[in-house]
Formats: sequence, structure tokens, C-alpha cells
Amino acid sequence: MHRKLLRARRSVLYIPGSNAKALHKARTLPADALIFDMEDAVGPEAKAQARDQIAASLAAGGYGHREILVRVNALDTPWGKEDIAAIASMPLDGVLLPKITHPSQVEDVVNLLIGNNAPSQLPVWIMAETPLGILRISELAGCHRRLAGIVMGTSDLAKELRVPHSAERLGLLAALSLCVIAARAHELEILDGAYLDLENAEGFRAACQQGRDLGFDGKTLIHPSQIETANTVFSPDAETLRHAEAVVAAWEAVHPKGSHVIVVGGRVIESLHVEEARHILALAKTIAKLNGV
Repeated sequence: MHRKLLRARRSVLYIPGSNAKALHKARTLPADALIFDMEDAVGPEAKAQARDQIAASLAAGGYGHREILVRVNALDTPWGKEDIAAIASMPLDGVLLPKITHPSQVEDVVNLLIGNNAPSQLPVWIMAETPLGILRISELAGCHRRLAGIVMGTSDLAKELRVPHSAERLGLLAALSLCVIAARAHELEILDGAYLDLENAEGFRAACQQGRDLGFDGKTLIHPSQIETANTVFSPDAETLRHAEAVVAAWEAVHPKGSHVIVVGGRVIESLHVEEARHILALAKTIAKLNGV
């Protein structure tokens, strides 16, 4: 299983690889991570161009702290193998695989990466966006040691399930929760799907809050205007931080005396709550570094 340092992934912006202007602008955006896309956001006539432009942009650098993933085309498309061969030499933080429904697909990609001399520890992420993929999500989440995370493809999933893109996402809730459970069971990161209505700021904030409350680490985005809200919602707020600090301080003061249960602010605290509080404080510290604090 892949292990990595704690990173903030509150805002993860898709960038079409065929859009040179967007690839350049991404160097200045306050997103925690970027997904350079060779797949859905790129038409068949622009696949080769997208591949070349992503390679050139990464070679030029300048993306700072931002985690960089590249979403390739599936291996059963005319572009998949060429995509894998191309990204093998790119300075990436991970490769994102679409339309994954069986562990053998992940194994096939890893073998191609090895055959193209990609770094031995290059993380692999998978999209969860098909009914069959959702039904197998626990098996998929534990299928390879290189696997680092899951990205929800809610647009494709909604289409396949024939459910509306309602504000409450009622038709997707079971799938979303199953994927969070699988991610946590296998110690993976997991990102919520994109919100498509760019004119509805309140709806987007509500979607971020719902994703946070379902257990997602952050949200994938389709426009820079969504970054600030995602960063805010997926950051621990002041009250959460104060409580976490109080929990850790009280536990460290009492635990050496042998107590395994304490009360902080009227709430019963056990070791599991302390672990949660320490994670919150570590995430806040990571975010503060990104903000130059």
C-alpha cells in the first residue's frame, strides 16, 4: 500500500491539456492540486496536442507546491498506451486512471509504467464513475500497493445510474458513502466529484459542505472561481481548531496519569478522538504552510 506525507487536497482543479492558456494560468492559482486532463476534457482531434502541451508545461515547471496528477485515457482507447508512455518521464505526483471497473486494469497500467521506466513509486489514482466500479470499489481500493486515492466521477456516474444532478444528490449518496468507506478501509485519499453549475455559488458551497460531511478530503473543480470556496469549506474552522487543541492539551496532561477517558467542553473524549484532533491540527499546519503562515 502506498504511503505519503499528509497533503492538503481541498481544491483539485481539472485543467484541459489542450488549453495552453489554462495550463499556464494554473501556476498562479491557489488550488492545492491540479489534474491535467488528457481524457474527457479533450476532444479526439486534440489528444496528441494535449499530451505534448502537458509535457511541455511540466518540463517548464513553476507549479510550486501544487500536487500534479495527469488523467490519461483508458487503455482500451486509441490513446491510452501512448498517454502512459508519455507520462512515464514527466515530473508528476500521480497518474489518474478513468473508467476503472476491475483490478486487472490497474495492474495493466502499472506494468506499462514499469515497461516505460516510470519512477517506481509513482502513485496511481482511480476514478470511481461506473456502476460496476462502485460495486467493486472495496476490491479496487485494495488492489495494488501503488494506489494512493480515489476520485469520484459523479457526472459519468449520474448518467449511468440515470439519476438527476439534484442539489441533494440523493441518487448518488449510497455510491459516495461506499467509496469513502472503501478509501478509509484501505487508507487512501478520496476526492468528491465536480459541481457543474458555475452560476450557483450557494449551491456549490452546499455541495462542498455535503462532501466534507460525507468524509471526502476535498473536491474536484472545473473552474478557478470555485477554488476559494472549496479551500474554505475543507479547511478546519476556528472553532474546530480550538476544540482540537483543547482535546490534545487535556489528553496530554491527564493521560500519563493513567486515565483513558476525559471530558473536554462537556464532551467525553477517548483516544480515538485524540487521534482525530491530532489529524485536524496536522492538516491545519499543512494549510498554514501553503498560505505562508
